[in-house]
Order: sequence, then C-alpha cells, then structure tokens
Amino acid sequence: MKTLVIGIGHPFRGDDAVGPAVAEAVAALTLPNVITLAHHGEGTDLMEHWQGYGRVILIDATRSGAAPGTIRQWDAASPLPAALFPKGSHVFGVAEAVEMARLLDRLPAQLTVIGVEGADFTMGAGMAPAVAEAVAFVSAMIAGALEG
Repeated sequence: MKTLVIGIGHPFRGDDAVGPAVAEAVAALTLPNVITLAHHGEGTDLMEHWQGYGRVILIDATRSGAAPGTIRQWDAASPLPAALFPKGSHVFGVAEAVEMARLLDRLPAQLTVIGVEGADFTMGAGMAPAVAEAVAFVSAMIAGALEG
C-alpha cells in the first residue's frame, strides 16, 4: 500500500518544526512505497495532497499544556480534538481538514494523526530538547508501523 507521511508545521517557529523534522527523518529511511512531505498545514491544500493514498500519517505539534515532547496518536476514524492543534494564521487546519474530508467522503482508508506537544512556537526559536528527542522516537514509531 502506498503511504504518505506528512509533517505539518513551520521549521522556523520553535516546536512547530516537529512535523517537518519527522517527515525529513522518515524520508532518510528510504522506506519502500513511502512518500514524505513537509506541509504548512492549511486544510484545503492538505486534503488535496492525500488523495490517492491508501494510508496517510500526519505529524503535527499540539498545544494542551502537557509536558513538551508528549506524544499522542489518533485514528482519524473518530473526530480529532481540534483544540490541541495550533492553527497559526490558518483557521482551517488539520482537525478541520479531517472533518471536512469525512463529510465529503475523501478520507484515506487509513489516516493516523500523531501529535507532539510543543511549548514555544515563537518565530526563530529552536525546538525544545524534549520535542527534538520526540522526532527520533516518532520516526522509529512510524518506521515500525510501516515495516510491520
């Protein structure tokens, strides 16, 4: 099955860089039938990118007040907790894209969303050490799921 791994976020906005960093780490593994993409997170464009893939894995920073680096995973067969996903300048983000795709019957057969808790989303900031450590863990988690 063809898989798309999408890292959501902005590389120069602190912990928001976690999604693109995971996508880059997964790309470096050169897994068969896996395409990776770093994406800014705008929902309508996001829905277009996942068309034609049987399995999609999205990685995005979350903001709930949990410890930075906390990892959560959701099967998008159920609604996502929209309040956890920062949208920046876009009102229509990851959670909204998933729900719109559900309404339009445009969800991939398998859609997994992995959230990594961030704390600092300031332009120009680097990732917190715990968030940077989560990149390797999430990449290995994805590789294990795709290889198993």
